[in-house]
Amino acid sequence: MAQAFVHTHASHCESGVMSSLLRHHGLQVSEAMAFGLASALAFAYLPCIRINGLPLIAYRMPPRAIVKGLHRQLGLGMRFETFRRPADGMARLDALLDAGELVGLQTSVFWLPYFPPDLRFHFNAHNLLVYGREGDDYLISDPVAEAPVRCARPDLQRARFAKGVLAPKGLLYYATRAPAEPDWARLGRSALARTAHIMLHAPLPMIGVRGIRLLARSVERLPLGDGAETTRLYIGNIVRMQEEIGTGGGGFRFMYASFLQELSAKTGFAALDALSARLVVIGDRWREFALAAARMIRGRVPLAPPALAERLRALAADEKRLFQDLHGAERAWA
Repeated sequence: MAQAFVHTHASHCESGVMSSLLRHHGLQVSEAMAFGLASALAFAYLPCIRINGLPLIAYRMPPRAIVKGLHRQLGLGMRFETFRRPADGMARLDALLDAGELVGLQTSVFWLPYFPPDLRFHFNAHNLLVYGREGDDYLISDPVAEAPVRCARPDLQRARFAKGVLAPKGLLYYATRAPAEPDWARLGRSALARTAHIMLHAPLPMIGVRGIRLLARSVERLPLGDGAETTRLYIGNIVRMQEEIGTGGGGFRFMYASFLQELSAKTGFAALDALSARLVVIGDRWREFALAAARMIRGRVPLAPPALAERLRALAADEKRLFQDLHGAERAWA
């Protein structure tokens, strides 16, 4: 008999989906552990990609990176399917659910009716799990919801086949193999090495520590005077990307700190505890940066882009030292 699905609330959608999927298939993995094992922590300042005319800033790896990272790490035999025709995508979902599969979907937040209207926006990389259906209602475990929800067929189809940036194209995914209990030390070392490489040695200057510095230079050059309103919009976009859209600059640093702490407990490698504590402090400093920026946007203190740039440079220096030490600890791990 198939195991009954148990919904779990999470902080973020993709890490929450994969944590729930792994637990359903018998491997007890927290959201933080799923995030860390997938080497999902990152930073990216991408001025060439615009959302509402403003550059994309991300504090984690791109959508699907957690799903694909855990697929590689744990040998899940994940199947990924997209569709040209919505009817084909819905028929395939129905067939998988009827066969007892737990199915992950990429969707648009805007078209999911169980989200309150003021929280809907055009973001096409929201992940959720479908664990069953009753007539034309789908039984959904959305990690950011407190409890399971229902979604009518027309609404779910619209959410799966939304157009625009990161269009999901009906993407669904599911595991074909249950994960075995892994060698946590081996997986942990490889995950740490990948994250350190992303943050310190990414080939593009807009990724990792160099990306934080690049953003600092961009902020420092923002105009005042007649250009002050443009500057407010630009700085507001940084804060919104960090604190409101789910990219979660500080939030993801805290999650990775939890991963380091859990990995230390599982493996007995105590050096990770000190690194975890340092990353919590860095997460607090990201939040302090967001607060300082918000005060300037609201006119509570004078608009001063160079002061924000200095905060970003300090964060870049903090993260460089942390990930250098993380890399050193990984290499010294016997």
